[in-house]
Amino acid sequence: MNTMNTTATRDVAVEEQEQKTQPVEDPRPEQAELEEGKTVGVPYVDDPKFRLRDVEVFYGESRAIKKISLDIAKNEVIAFIGPSGCGKSTFLRCLNRMNDSIDICSVKGSLELDGDDIYNSKRDVVELRARVGMVFQKPNPFPKSIYDNVAYGPRIHGLANRKSDLDEIVENSLRKAGLWDEVKDRLDATATGMSGGQQQRLCIARAIAVSPEVVLMDEPCSALDPIATAKVEELIAELSESYTIVIVTHSMQQAARVSHRTAYFHLGHLVEVNDTNKVFTSPEHEMTESYITGRFG
Repeated sequence: MNTMNTTATRDVAVEEQEQKTQPVEDPRPEQAELEEGKTVGVPYVDDPKFRLRDVEVFYGESRAIKKISLDIAKNEVIAFIGPSGCGKSTFLRCLNRMNDSIDICSVKGSLELDGDDIYNSKRDVVELRARVGMVFQKPNPFPKSIYDNVAYGPRIHGLANRKSDLDEIVENSLRKAGLWDEVKDRLDATATGMSGGQQQRLCIARAIAVSPEVVLMDEPCSALDPIATAKVEELIAELSESYTIVIVTHSMQQAARVSHRTAYFHLGHLVEVNDTNKVFTSPEHEMTESYITGRFG
C-alpha cells in the first residue's frame, strides 16, 4: 500500500512538472493584426484645431507613418505614447513641418490647422512655426542673456515696436513659464548658466513669447530631475487654458497626469485614442493594454 501511494505521489509530481515545462503560448503584440488606417476609441472631435487625415510619412522608400487620421481639439492636452521608434515624434513634427529639414522625408495626406492646409506650397513656414511652437527633448537656450532668449522671437517677428512693449512680452512670458520670480533680478545673465529645469522652462517661455496657438513638446522632461519635471507638468496644466498642447512622452505616468486624451502608437500605426483615464484603466485595444501593463515596450 505504501508503495502504491509513493508511486501515485511520484506520478502526480511528474505530471505537475511536465505542465510547468510545457511551452506557454505567448501571442506577442507584434503579431496582432493592425488594420491600416483604423484607430479605435475617439480619434475625432467637434471643431478641431488640427484635422489630420490619412497622414503618411516616408524616409526615402521606408514608410514611418501609415495612414493616420486624428483630430486635435482646441485647448486640449493630448499625449502621444508608444515604444521607441513607433512614429510618435515623427508624427508630432508633421504639425509644424519640422520634417522639412530632413531631405529624404516626405509627407502625404491632409493636414489642416483651423481648416487651412499646412503643406500648401504657398504656406509661410515661418508664420506656421510662430503659430505652432515647439519645445525639444533637451533644453536648447541660445548663448545669450535670459532676456534676449525670450525677446528673440518677438524681435524677428516684429511683435514689439518699443522697448517697453518688449519688456512686457518678456515679463509675461517668464511669468507664464513660472520663471519670473527666479530670474527677474538677473535677466542679463547668460541663459546657459541656469539649471536644466530652468533652461527648459526658459525654452517654453521663448516658445510662447510669439503668442502661438499650439505648443508641441517632444519629451520635454526626459532630461530633467523629478522636481523640475513636476514644475514643467504644473506649467503644462496652466498653459492648457490658453494653448493646445501636444506632448510626446515615454512616461505613461506623465501622460496620465497631464493629458486629457492619450494616443497610443505602434510601428507607425495609431492604434487607439481615448480619454486618458479610459486608456489607462480600460483600453479598448489589446495592444494598448499589452503596452500599458508592461508586456512589451
